[in-house]
Amino acid sequence: MAKYTTIAPLYDLLSAEYPIYGAGRRRLLQLMDLQRGQQVLDIGCGTGLNFSLLREQIGAEGILVGIDRSAAMLARAQRKAERNGWKNIILIHADATALDEPSVSAHVVREGGRPLADAALATYSLSLMVDWPRAWRVMWELTTPEARLGICDMQEPNGPGRVCRPLAKAVCRLSGSDIAAHPWTALEHDCTNVLHASLRSGHVQVRTGSKSQGV
Repeated sequence: MAKYTTIAPLYDLLSAEYPIYGAGRRRLLQLMDLQRGQQVLDIGCGTGLNFSLLREQIGAEGILVGIDRSAAMLARAQRKAERNGWKNIILIHADATALDEPSVSAHVVREGGRPLADAALATYSLSLMVDWPRAWRVMWELTTPEARLGICDMQEPNGPGRVCRPLAKAVCRLSGSDIAAHPWTALEHDCTNVLHASLRSGHVQVRTGSKSQGV
């Protein structure tokens, strides 16, 4: 966590967003197909790189709840929201692997007192968490039975991109990500109507799905 405290001011510049990782975010949001007025959880929201894309779909009438365990990264996200005049963003400083419904309901209470979101997504964040399956369960528990869930994360490049594997592994080690975590497999197992996308020689993997009953 100290690492992200140090790099937070420069994270947007150092994250290779435009040449590589932004494509995954954009594809994820296309497949999520969110609607105006929905409430969405952004797990591991970091500096808020998803915020503008999410607001394009949910509009000013929707609610965006960003959760991150790095206070420094959240501070950058808060500045981004204030600079753009985004009034519908709620930021929660918390570890997603330890989050529960009361933690969210302290900040957001929907009609009928249920703090459940219409959708949840995690972009390049689950692979940073040692207990990422617990964060996946949190995404499940804090969303409605009809919710749409999405994951965008990394694996080793394949095909012609195999030559970039050493670089991809080095970047993941520096960031603290486990390139072999493959957290989208949980979504594939638990959800229905799963949509897939593979970008940047397979390095970026995107999955979205609908919650199944009885999982």
